[in-house]
Amino acid sequence: MATITLRNIRKQFDDTEIIKGIDLDVHDREFVVFVGPSGCGKSTLLRMIAGLEEITSGELLINGQLANDVSPAERGLAMVFQTYALYPHMSVADNMAFSLRLAGVPKAQRDQRTRDVARVLQLEPLLSRKPRELSGGQRQRVAIGRALVRNPKVFLFDEPLSNLDAALRVQTRIELARLHDSLQTTMIYVTHDQIEAMTLADKIVVLQNGIVEQVGAPMELYHHPHNLFVAGFIGSPKMNFIPVTVASVNSSGTTVKLSNNATVTIPVQSGTLSVGASATLGIRPEHLKLDRTSATLNGEVVVVEQLGGETYLYVQIAGGESVVVRTDGANLSRLHDHVFLQIDGEFCHLFDNQGEAVTKHRRHSLTPT
Repeated sequence: MATITLRNIRKQFDDTEIIKGIDLDVHDREFVVFVGPSGCGKSTLLRMIAGLEEITSGELLINGQLANDVSPAERGLAMVFQTYALYPHMSVADNMAFSLRLAGVPKAQRDQRTRDVARVLQLEPLLSRKPRELSGGQRQRVAIGRALVRNPKVFLFDEPLSNLDAALRVQTRIELARLHDSLQTTMIYVTHDQIEAMTLADKIVVLQNGIVEQVGAPMELYHHPHNLFVAGFIGSPKMNFIPVTVASVNSSGTTVKLSNNATVTIPVQSGTLSVGASATLGIRPEHLKLDRTSATLNGEVVVVEQLGGETYLYVQIAGGESVVVRTDGANLSRLHDHVFLQIDGEFCHLFDNQGEAVTKHRRHSLTPT
């Protein structure tokens, strides 16, 4: 059993408040990812949980016990940092067992624990090597192994893949997912990469300027973002945003008018927007369709990204706005082509002039059938 509870947690440096009253529950065996742009406070929050940063106010509970004043060594947590910080003169085995040696664990027990962890991480053939003889991905696995041998209650990861190249990031991400599945331990992971968040997390915590914007399962955030920030941050490429004006509101939904006077009806709850109000229509790239016969928008292709199995078209529409359209890899559209786009209101989001999502009728699905 390993749970982390945050209650109105705040962190202040001099007159600047970095963490602004965060409440969060991390349940046993969950893989929770803190995600957000640089400077949002995600690493600071992780370091407060680890005990490396003092909590200004609020309560941190580990397994239900208040831990604000508990030293980092006594919290039962293990942290994997962005940099590997391996001892260059020590072997892989010695690096992994170093904390156990400091704790006075007998050598036979240290060696057995190191071999067990090395087997899980597929490091057995490398135990006698020095860090300079390893690849970046192998070094990161050694750093993870150094945390594993301690058998912690919770694993804390602070952007552990950011120093790896693209191929190694994908490989190590898969290994982390498998590791969580095999160990069934609680993990908290910090990243600015929303793809890592979407693929690893049971629960994502989206942070901005020291506050939590939204907490939820990856696909919940993807399909039901609470505001423009979450909608734009989760998803790659990000959601398209188009300025609109409310044309009519009734019990079945809200009809909005685009700059080209075309209209789209979105199934959002009535009464939250008034006729004539400015709003923002949001639609994912995969929900914009190339369709000349029932087009809502048209524009010029200004960039074509061909990725093999799929192609992204960046289209400049009336009013100077740009939207991204995801098509299959066989699409033949070229630079400067004029294309026609259909918008289906069933797959649209609507945000008010404060950037807050207007709630959708839940009987409508955002997943195409």
